[in-house]
Amino acid sequence: MSPLAWMSGFRASKLSEAQRARRDALPSPQPIDETPLDQLRIVVVDLETSGLNTQRDKVLSIGAVVIEDGAIDLGSQYERTLCRIDQPITESILIHGIAPSELARGTAPPGALLDFMEFADQCIFLAFHAPFDQRMLARSLRHELGVRLQHRFIDVAEVAPMLCPDVDVGRGGLDDWLAHFRLNNSQRHHAAADALATAEIALILLSRARGQGIHTLQDLHTRLADWRRLQRSRSGSL
Repeated sequence: MSPLAWMSGFRASKLSEAQRARRDALPSPQPIDETPLDQLRIVVVDLETSGLNTQRDKVLSIGAVVIEDGAIDLGSQYERTLCRIDQPITESILIHGIAPSELARGTAPPGALLDFMEFADQCIFLAFHAPFDQRMLARSLRHELGVRLQHRFIDVAEVAPMLCPDVDVGRGGLDDWLAHFRLNNSQRHHAAADALATAEIALILLSRARGQGIHTLQDLHTRLADWRRLQRSRSGSL
């Protein structure tokens, strides 16, 4: 992969020569193709942030687990708190339970993000309310490494109602789906725990997808596009 495919407004003073080399060797994304779902490397990611403003707030911690060969690989997890020495204590940080001392001891953002993208490798990202995580990760990669996020995200919050159209889960949040599938997460708002909880939901959904004739990544991508068009059509007719 050409390093130029990643570069976008890079500020050389922020990275060491070794970090630049790692950045330029970051893996290419998984294409949307006929890869069977049970052969995909899926990285389920959850970001804890200082707030919900994707233009201003910062990533505080990253948690991720891998689904591979149709199962959660508990030996392949990523958990990292980023160093944010001068980060104000906000309500969001209090919810996440990240102490200022933990933020001060965290990994420098460029190193943490390089580690994470190397861990992710050629994958499809899954997240709950994925557009938020996607925008926050993209902004962090652009700001800290000068690279453009090219990996694709799939939103579990869309896949779940698409595959389970008759299920009433209230507002359809992560807690609602955990309760519906009778899954327990005693550490909500902790990045690694939320990523694992989302991965457990994803396994159930992947099984249902295969039962509904969705066997490949392209199948899932096409079905989601059709489902979104249907939702927009229904919204427009109200």
